[in-house]
Amino acid sequence: MDAQENPVSEAAALPDLEPATRRIAALLGQVDDRRLDGPTPCPDYAVRELLGHLTGLATAFRDAARKDLGASTAVSPDAALPVLDDDWREVLPRRLEEVAAAWRSPDAWTGMTRAGGVELPGEAAGAVALNELVVHGWDLARSTGQPYSAGEAELRSCEALLAPAEDGPNGSPEDGSDGSDGDSLFGPPVPVPGDAPLLDRVIALSGRRPDWQPES
Repeated sequence: MDAQENPVSEAAALPDLEPATRRIAALLGQVDDRRLDGPTPCPDYAVRELLGHLTGLATAFRDAARKDLGASTAVSPDAALPVLDDDWREVLPRRLEEVAAAWRSPDAWTGMTRAGGVELPGEAAGAVALNELVVHGWDLARSTGQPYSAGEAELRSCEALLAPAEDGPNGSPEDGSDGSDGDSLFGPPVPVPGDAPLLDRVIALSGRRPDWQPES
Protein backbone atom coordinates (compact mmCIF):
# COMPACT_ATOMS: atom_id res chain seq x y z
CA MET A 1 0.00 0.00 0.00
CA ASP A 2 1.25 3.45 -0.89
CA ALA A 3 2.20 5.55 2.18
CA GLN A 4 -0.23 8.24 1.05
CA GLU A 5 -3.05 5.69 1.29
CA ASN A 6 -2.05 4.49 4.75
CA PRO A 7 -3.78 6.59 7.42
CA VAL A 8 -1.43 5.28 10.13
CA SER A 9 1.68 6.37 8.18
CA GLU A 10 0.05 9.68 7.32
CA ALA A 11 -0.84 10.43 10.95
CA ALA A 12 2.64 9.47 12.14
CA ALA A 13 4.18 11.99 9.74
CA LEU A 14 2.10 14.91 11.02
CA PRO A 15 3.62 17.38 13.51
CA ASP A 16 2.64 16.57 17.08
CA LEU A 17 1.51 19.46 19.28
CA GLU A 18 1.38 17.36 22.45
CA PRO A 19 5.02 17.90 23.58
CA ALA A 20 4.52 21.68 23.43
CA THR A 21 1.22 21.53 25.30
CA ARG A 22 2.65 19.20 27.95
CA ARG A 23 5.55 21.58 28.58
CA ILE A 24 3.16 24.47 29.15
CA ALA A 25 0.97 22.40 31.45
CA ALA A 26 4.04 21.43 33.49
CA LEU A 27 4.92 25.11 33.93
CA LEU A 28 1.54 26.04 35.37
CA GLY A 29 2.11 24.46 38.77
CA GLN A 30 4.81 27.02 39.56
CA VAL A 31 2.62 30.00 38.62
CA ASP A 32 1.17 31.18 41.91
CA ASP A 33 -1.06 34.22 42.26
CA ARG A 34 1.89 36.43 43.19
CA ARG A 35 3.35 35.96 39.73
CA LEU A 36 0.25 36.95 37.79
CA ASP A 37 1.13 40.65 37.64
CA GLY A 38 4.78 40.04 36.71
CA PRO A 39 6.22 41.14 33.35
CA THR A 40 6.64 38.92 30.30
CA PRO A 41 8.68 39.23 27.09
CA CYS A 42 5.44 40.51 25.49
CA PRO A 43 5.54 44.23 26.45
CA ASP A 44 1.77 44.69 26.72
CA TYR A 45 1.19 41.51 28.71
CA ALA A 46 1.66 40.63 32.34
CA VAL A 47 1.68 36.92 33.20
CA ARG A 48 -2.09 36.95 33.66
CA GLU A 49 -2.65 38.25 30.11
CA LEU A 50 -0.17 35.71 28.75
CA LEU A 51 -2.11 32.92 30.44
CA GLY A 52 -5.35 34.37 29.10
CA HIS A 53 -3.82 34.45 25.63
CA LEU A 54 -2.71 30.83 25.92
CA THR A 55 -6.23 29.82 26.92
CA GLY A 56 -7.72 31.73 24.00
CA LEU A 57 -5.27 30.44 21.41
CA ALA A 58 -5.66 26.84 22.58
CA THR A 59 -9.43 27.20 22.22
CA ALA A 60 -9.19 28.90 18.83
CA PHE A 61 -6.76 26.43 17.32
CA ARG A 62 -8.69 23.48 18.75
CA ASP A 63 -11.75 24.75 16.92
CA ALA A 64 -9.71 25.55 13.80
CA ALA A 65 -8.52 21.95 13.71
CA ARG A 66 -12.08 20.70 14.06
CA LYS A 67 -13.27 23.18 11.38
CA ASP A 68 -15.68 24.49 14.02
CA LEU A 69 -15.56 28.05 12.76
CA GLY A 70 -17.40 30.20 15.25
CA ALA A 71 -16.66 33.07 17.61
CA SER A 72 -13.44 31.52 18.94
CA THR A 73 -11.81 31.53 15.48
CA ALA A 74 -13.16 34.90 14.33
CA VAL A 75 -11.39 37.35 16.64
CA SER A 76 -7.90 38.74 16.06
CA PRO A 77 -5.58 38.02 19.02
CA ASP A 78 -4.72 41.71 19.34
CA ALA A 79 -8.34 42.91 19.35
CA ALA A 80 -8.25 43.37 23.15
CA LEU A 81 -6.18 42.38 26.15
CA PRO A 82 -6.98 38.80 27.16
CA VAL A 83 -8.94 38.32 30.37
CA LEU A 84 -7.86 35.52 32.70
CA ASP A 85 -10.88 33.78 34.21
CA ASP A 86 -10.83 32.63 37.81
CA ASP A 87 -11.03 28.96 36.79
CA TRP A 88 -7.96 29.09 34.52
CA ARG A 89 -6.09 26.45 36.53
CA GLU A 90 -8.73 23.90 35.52
CA VAL A 91 -9.59 25.24 32.08
CA LEU A 92 -6.15 25.90 30.58
CA PRO A 93 -4.73 22.37 31.10
CA ARG A 94 -7.91 20.94 29.59
CA ARG A 95 -7.73 23.26 26.58
CA LEU A 96 -4.09 22.27 26.03
CA GLU A 97 -5.06 18.60 25.98
CA GLU A 98 -7.89 19.35 23.58
CA VAL A 99 -5.83 21.32 21.07
CA ALA A 100 -3.16 18.62 20.96
CA ALA A 101 -5.80 15.93 20.43
CA ALA A 102 -7.58 17.94 17.72
CA TRP A 103 -4.41 18.29 15.65
CA ARG A 104 -3.73 14.54 15.77
CA SER A 105 -6.50 14.10 13.21
CA PRO A 106 -5.17 14.07 9.63
CA ASP A 107 -8.32 15.96 8.59
CA ALA A 108 -7.20 18.94 10.68
CA TRP A 109 -4.26 19.47 8.32
CA THR A 110 -6.33 19.48 5.11
CA GLY A 111 -8.73 21.94 3.54
CA MET A 112 -9.27 25.48 4.68
CA THR A 113 -9.94 26.74 8.19
CA ARG A 114 -9.84 29.97 10.17
CA ALA A 115 -7.87 31.29 13.15
CA GLY A 116 -7.59 34.81 14.48
CA GLY A 117 -10.13 35.94 11.91
CA VAL A 118 -7.87 34.82 9.03
CA GLU A 119 -8.77 32.12 6.51
CA LEU A 120 -5.83 29.79 5.88
CA PRO A 121 -5.04 26.20 4.89
CA GLY A 122 -5.21 23.62 7.65
CA GLU A 123 -1.53 22.78 7.20
CA ALA A 124 -0.57 26.43 7.76
CA ALA A 125 -2.90 26.75 10.76
CA GLY A 126 -1.28 23.72 12.38
CA ALA A 127 2.18 25.18 11.91
CA VAL A 128 1.03 28.48 13.41
CA ALA A 129 -0.55 26.69 16.36
CA LEU A 130 2.68 24.83 17.08
CA ASN A 131 4.68 28.04 16.83
CA GLU A 132 2.34 29.86 19.22
CA LEU A 133 2.62 27.07 21.77
CA VAL A 134 6.41 26.80 21.55
CA VAL A 135 7.15 30.52 21.71
CA HIS A 136 4.53 31.42 24.31
CA GLY A 137 5.65 28.43 26.35
CA TRP A 138 9.11 30.01 26.38
CA ASP A 139 7.49 33.34 27.36
CA LEU A 140 5.80 31.73 30.34
CA ALA A 141 8.89 29.84 31.44
CA ARG A 142 11.12 32.88 31.22
CA SER A 143 8.55 35.09 32.99
CA THR A 144 8.26 32.66 35.91
CA GLY A 145 11.92 31.67 36.24
CA GLN A 146 11.58 28.11 34.95
CA PRO A 147 13.76 26.12 32.53
CA TYR A 148 12.53 25.53 29.00
CA SER A 149 13.54 23.39 26.06
CA ALA A 150 11.89 22.17 22.87
CA GLY A 151 12.47 19.37 20.39
CA GLU A 152 14.44 19.97 17.21
CA ALA A 153 11.52 19.10 14.93
CA GLU A 154 9.30 21.64 16.70
CA LEU A 155 11.97 24.31 16.52
CA ARG A 156 12.68 23.65 12.84
CA SER A 157 8.97 24.10 12.12
CA CYS A 158 8.95 27.39 14.04
CA GLU A 159 12.12 28.55 12.33
CA ALA A 160 10.63 27.87 8.89
CA LEU A 161 7.45 29.75 9.81
CA LEU A 162 9.15 32.79 11.33
CA ALA A 163 12.11 33.19 8.97
CA PRO A 164 11.68 36.27 6.73
CA ALA A 165 11.04 35.47 3.08
CA GLU A 166 14.15 36.12 1.01
CA ASP A 167 12.23 37.74 -1.82
CA GLY A 168 10.25 40.18 0.30
CA PRO A 169 11.14 43.87 0.68
CA ASN A 170 13.85 44.48 3.26
CA GLY A 171 14.02 40.74 3.91
CA SER A 172 10.45 40.48 5.17
CA PRO A 173 7.58 38.46 3.72
CA GLU A 174 5.91 40.12 0.76
CA ASP A 175 2.53 40.20 2.48
CA GLY A 176 3.92 41.91 5.57
CA SER A 177 3.07 38.95 7.76
CA ASP A 178 5.48 37.67 10.37
CA GLY A 179 4.04 34.17 10.08
CA SER A 180 2.15 34.39 13.33
CA ASP A 181 -1.32 34.88 11.84
CA GLY A 182 -1.48 38.54 12.75
CA ASP A 183 -0.39 38.10 16.37
CA SER A 184 1.09 41.43 17.45
CA LEU A 185 3.06 39.60 20.16
CA PHE A 186 5.55 38.61 17.46
CA GLY A 187 7.81 41.49 16.46
CA PRO A 188 10.72 42.08 14.07
CA PRO A 189 13.57 39.57 14.37
CA VAL A 190 16.34 40.30 16.90
CA PRO A 191 19.93 39.71 15.71
CA VAL A 192 21.74 36.74 17.28
CA PRO A 193 25.02 35.02 16.39
CA GLY A 194 24.79 32.48 13.60
CA ASP A 195 26.02 29.76 15.94
CA ALA A 196 23.44 30.52 18.63
CA PRO A 197 21.39 27.53 19.86
CA LEU A 198 18.37 26.73 17.71
CA LEU A 199 15.96 27.71 20.48
CA ASP A 200 17.64 31.10 20.80
CA ARG A 201 17.44 31.61 17.04
CA VAL A 202 13.73 30.83 17.01
CA ILE A 203 13.06 33.13 19.95
CA ALA A 204 15.04 35.89 18.23
CA LEU A 205 13.05 35.37 15.01
CA SER A 206 9.88 35.93 17.06
CA GLY A 207 11.14 39.36 18.08
CA ARG A 208 12.35 38.48 21.57
CA ARG A 209 15.78 38.75 23.17
CA PRO A 210 16.86 35.22 24.11
CA ASP A 211 18.53 36.65 27.24
CA TRP A 212 15.34 38.39 28.42
CA GLN A 213 14.76 38.29 32.18
CA PRO A 214 11.85 39.72 34.21
CA GLU A 215 14.06 42.48 35.57
CA SER A 216 15.47 43.45 32.17
